[in-house]
Amino acid sequence: MIPTLDHTHDASATCWVESARRPDTEFPVQNLPLGVVREGDGPATIAVPIGDRALLLPRVSGHGDLATLPAEIREALAAPTLNGLMALGPDAARALRRAVFGALVDAGLESKLAPGLVPLAAVAPVLPALIGDYTDFYASVHHATNVGSMFRPDNPLLPNYKWVPIGYHGRASSVVVSGTSVRRPRGQTKDDQKPAPTVGPSRGLDYECEVGIWVGTGNPLGEPIPIERAAGHFFGLSLLNDWSARDLQRWEYQPLGPFLSKSFATTVSPWIVTTDALAPFRAPAATRPEGDPAPLPYLTAAEDQSAGGIALDLEVALSSSRMRTAGMPAVSLSRSSFASLYWTVAQLITHHASNGCNLAPGDLLGSGTVSGPTRDSRGCLLELTWRGSEPLDLPTGETRRFLEDGDEVILRGRCRRDGFVSIGFGECRGVVIPA
Repeated sequence: MIPTLDHTHDASATCWVESARRPDTEFPVQNLPLGVVREGDGPATIAVPIGDRALLLPRVSGHGDLATLPAEIREALAAPTLNGLMALGPDAARALRRAVFGALVDAGLESKLAPGLVPLAAVAPVLPALIGDYTDFYASVHHATNVGSMFRPDNPLLPNYKWVPIGYHGRASSVVVSGTSVRRPRGQTKDDQKPAPTVGPSRGLDYECEVGIWVGTGNPLGEPIPIERAAGHFFGLSLLNDWSARDLQRWEYQPLGPFLSKSFATTVSPWIVTTDALAPFRAPAATRPEGDPAPLPYLTAAEDQSAGGIALDLEVALSSSRMRTAGMPAVSLSRSSFASLYWTVAQLITHHASNGCNLAPGDLLGSGTVSGPTRDSRGCLLELTWRGSEPLDLPTGETRRFLEDGDEVILRGRCRRDGFVSIGFGECRGVVIPA
């Protein structure tokens, strides 16, 4: 069942952390995402960002409603990753959210929780979970159509696209947290005019603006997840940049799909916005064009069709090395909406497990590049520059067909809805360094 609204979504609720009351904050008390941080050389610690602070949960678990949480939740909070909490299921995550909310709106607890409240700038994020598996989907029909149009103008979408969620297994070991530099990959490329491939640094390095879907409770091997129960296996969302070497990809992708063009790095934002925090921003599944097939019965549920979408606005910004030296702000490249995806989160989870594949707590699913129908909503440079034929102009006079060394890509995300407090996702950043 998709989470419903409760007192933690009340727009009138206020927090005793002053910065969490600012209208531009990404982390008001109505958000309360979860992540893992480290102070200096200290241990990895589960935390909640609130305003411009981080609440280190193990330090404050003895106060307020946090002290009354079941022992299994408190034990999970003492771990260096979120996997234990994820495994406990949505009721445990909801109980923790309500306890943290209660502590942060109770002014009488300010002095007791103060030792666990540190500046966000004073902690370093680490990966929020041990990722056993990473799967990347292709759920934006606009992205799929654009890419197909470049390579198959007469047949942009392959016949299966509107029937089955398309995905491939990525590389979990190269998923990194925001702020980690990304080294330009080397690999084989093949020029159409030459008889043999060559090996060298990628000249077609790209980003992909995606959303990361984190699995909570898993399923036993051999037991599918019915779509009516998929919401119970969905822990939350983060931002995700699936870095891609387009020239390597073009040469290697047939017949088995991406390999070294994708496995060198995937960046995720530090904070996981939980399913309960997303409840006010649920939206109907994207409307399919007239004539498109309806999803097959195993991918169809009334609740998912009415509220399986999520109104999350995404933005991609770029900062070149020269721009940063000149003190220029990053330039916005595109904006798109997660609600426009052809397939919902529940459909992706259900299809993934439909053959009996066992998902596990901490598994990561990528949405695929989130693009819209207009040029300014295209979620990667491959689309924005149309394979490099329409280069972008930067404020410094530089142009970009694909990413250059020193470029920093910044993904941002925000949920908005009238009558509710807007919530943010934090930034997903990475700077390209030389091969």
